[in-house]
Amino acid sequence: MKAMLTSSLGGAFKVNGTRVPSVLIQHNGLLDNLKSIWIQNAKVLIICADPTDYDKNDSVCACLKESFPMSGLSVSHIDKCDDRNLEVVENLEDIDVLILAGGHVPTQNRFMKQLRLKERLLDYNGIIVAWSAGSMNCADIVYASPEFEGEAVDPLYERWITGLGITNINVFPHFQLLKDDYLDGLRIIEDITFADSVGHEIIALNDGSYIMIDDGQTTLYGEAHMIKDGQQMQICKDGENILL
Repeated sequence: MKAMLTSSLGGAFKVNGTRVPSVLIQHNGLLDNLKSIWIQNAKVLIICADPTDYDKNDSVCACLKESFPMSGLSVSHIDKCDDRNLEVVENLEDIDVLILAGGHVPTQNRFMKQLRLKERLLDYNGIIVAWSAGSMNCADIVYASPEFEGEAVDPLYERWITGLGITNINVFPHFQLLKDDYLDGLRIIEDITFADSVGHEIIALNDGSYIMIDDGQTTLYGEAHMIKDGQQMQICKDGENILL
């Protein structure tokens, strides 16, 4: 199995609230590295983050149908999986590229469990491409960082949940956007993530940074920070890569 776990994949931007297709992110060689593992005339399936958000799911799929060819990635078929077509995951052996979309981590995690996706991936030999929540849910034990109002102060909110087991790395995406933000009156990084990192390692990625997993070797590309035991340390710079 080959996997690319990104903070953001690109492929669309919004104009007056509507997604418009665009070329995938090229920063730190993201698109070039994706091209290097891509299958010609790939059959692509998107695992949506919210199985009931039909408008978003249709929009994401429509954009990727155009943005992949725009980016030099040939596609013979692309489909999405939400609660309108749960059965589509029964034929993963026919899928060349499995896309794990971004969204709300616990919502997507519950959907993945409903699909029994972890079990279905045990024999999967294709390519996995993920962004944001999709990348986070690839971990064995997922850090579901609070995102919605009320989650950071809810004592019942589960911050550590079981994931797909593709990696043991906990990804924290969109670091450049969230490092100065607040949630429920708390600083997302210093007050929430630092406290949650005690006994854990979390890798914070900027958009344009990503992790490649290829036959057991894991490589980090672009600026990233390790958050562990309440401390933060930059471990990679833009334009560079390191083995993890």
